[in-house]
Amino acid sequence: MYIAKEESFGPVMVISKFKNGDVDGVLRRANSTEYGLASGIFTKDISKALYISEKLEAGTVFINTYNKTDVAAPFGGFKQSGFGKDLGK
Repeated sequence: MYIAKEESFGPVMVISKFKNGDVDGVLRRANSTEYGLASGIFTKDISKALYISEKLEAGTVFINTYNKTDVAAPFGGFKQSGFGKDLGK
C-alpha cells in the first residue's frame, strides 16, 4: 500500500498483520521501503523485540512505546530519511 511505503508526517501509524512466527517476513516488508526514519515494535517477547530492532533499517526503533525519547538523544534516519544522526559523531 502507498501509505506503508511513503514517509508520512503527522499522526499516522501503519499497522499490518503478519503470519504467526514470520518475523523475517515482517523484517523484509519493513525494510523494503526507501525510507527509515523511525519504527516501533510491540510485543511481550523482549528477545524477539531485540532481534527485530537490530535488523530494522530505521534511525530510531521504539519498543512497546512510540515517540518517547530524550531530546538529547541522537536522532536521524536511514536511506532517504536522512544523512546521519543529529547529536551523533
